[in-house]
Amino acid sequence: MQFQVKKNEMKQKKAFIFDLDGVIVDTAKYHFLAWQKIANQLGIEFTHEHNEELKGVSRIRSLDIILALGNIQASQEDKNQWLTQKNNDYLTYIENMNESEILPGVLNVLEYIKEKQQLIALGSASKNARPILEKVKVMHLFDAIVDGNDVTNAKPDPEVFVRAAQLLNVSNENAIVFEDAVAGVQAANIAHMISIGIGDSKILHEAKYNFKDFTFIDVSFIKALMN
Repeated sequence: MQFQVKKNEMKQKKAFIFDLDGVIVDTAKYHFLAWQKIANQLGIEFTHEHNEELKGVSRIRSLDIILALGNIQASQEDKNQWLTQKNNDYLTYIENMNESEILPGVLNVLEYIKEKQQLIALGSASKNARPILEKVKVMHLFDAIVDGNDVTNAKPDPEVFVRAAQLLNVSNENAIVFEDAVAGVQAANIAHMISIGIGDSKILHEAKYNFKDFTFIDVSFIKALMN
């Protein structure tokens, strides 16, 4: 796949909004390890299948889902302790991330969109999005970043994507969202944005378009989105 920019291909600017975990980088594996550690402490079986339910979901909601798996009632004090532990463990895991952890094909797409002078935003539930983008050296490609520190409502509420489009001064109808989570796809659809599922099409069947990963996205598809 060759992403080459040709002259006179400029179209009306669109907002290309990317989720982070599982779309740009595979930090899902680090979230899984951190959550599994807490689940093990509580005697809860936590599998990769259970982890799928946490994709695109806030940290607080994720903990509630895990506690429900074990029918565990907990005080807010205990919850806060586990939330802090989870984040600290996660930060330890991502400390040594670098550009090698960018998922295949993503950088080609990001750089092509940027060279075409289109707009790029991050729309992620992660509260650690900015340091991760810095570590993998793609921060400079983003015109706007909206993460878990900037919103109050978790996906499938579309707040994170709507705010990203607003920062770019682009209407929802001219925004394209890349997501690997059902909740994220639903959020994009609710906002009347074009939803592109990255991953298993059977799971992400609500997306307007589906690709196994970015290596399956051809330049002609990106060009068509810009029109």
